[in-house]
Amino acid sequence: MSIDSTSSPQGGAVQQQLLNEFARAYLAEQRSQRRWRWFWRILWTGLLMALIWGSLQSMPSSSAPTTPHTALVEVRGEIGVDADANADNLNSALRSAFQDAGAKAIVLRLNSPGGSPVQAGLINDEIRRLKAIHKKKVYAVCEEMCASAAFYIAVAADQIYVDKASLVGSIGVLMDGFGFTGAMEKFGVERRLLTAGANKSMLDPFSPRNPNQDALAQSMLDQIHQQFIKVVRDGRGKRLKETPDTFSGLFWNGEEAVKLGLADHLGSLDSVARDVVKSEDIIDYTVKENLAERLAKRFGASIGAGAAQAMRSSVTVR
Repeated sequence: MSIDSTSSPQGGAVQQQLLNEFARAYLAEQRSQRRWRWFWRILWTGLLMALIWGSLQSMPSSSAPTTPHTALVEVRGEIGVDADANADNLNSALRSAFQDAGAKAIVLRLNSPGGSPVQAGLINDEIRRLKAIHKKKVYAVCEEMCASAAFYIAVAADQIYVDKASLVGSIGVLMDGFGFTGAMEKFGVERRLLTAGANKSMLDPFSPRNPNQDALAQSMLDQIHQQFIKVVRDGRGKRLKETPDTFSGLFWNGEEAVKLGLADHLGSLDSVARDVVKSEDIIDYTVKENLAERLAKRFGASIGAGAAQAMRSSVTVR
């Protein structure tokens, strides 16, 4: 004979208690899930608002000053597509400065060791295009360092001003890297590399040097060097006093740079605005990285960037 627990008063009470506990647990879980959903909604809404606000902050203001002033665009640090000093940022700032009716002239203040010849070329081209359209003067003011790609940009200006101790020049091109074949042999490490294409592994740091590939790379560097030389000659014209060292990659202090025709005069941002542009009011048009962009980099584009950069070989104008 068996006893059905659900048919007894005691069994029914136990079952009801279990159902109540299950219901309470289920409701608690639903409330927790709702709280988390709201939490993520609020978080992503806040991030979206920050991105929108930051984008609006980085856009040129429609109420930009129209009274006479000197327009400033800063070129600081390494010049490269992933750096603050890149063609997108600088060309955007330059367009805003040229288009402002109150800007009497544009001053590029440079303090950079150089960087990408591509980015420098894009900026140089845009400066010359905007000068032709708007008929405004551009002055370059070189501070501590105006070398390589920075000088590539500076020669687009109508005049270049330097401090007597500035470092100016370094008109050359380099491609640097490392070779690990000796260390691999010492530690018994074998390189296993498969490629489709005879030169696909060109300049691979873990493979022995290939004379033919070295010659190809050198030819490419020579071509870029000649492009750099042409830009300098076009920008400086008859003011340039060429010597055998002018395009050798050497650099000089500001005083010597003026003597060699790499620069025009000694001066600073304030002196150029006051004495040359004749407008001491200086308005900065430089595009600044905002909070939204930093968040975007932190959560998105910067993921894996370190590894990718380590694997990438780049040409630098230095």
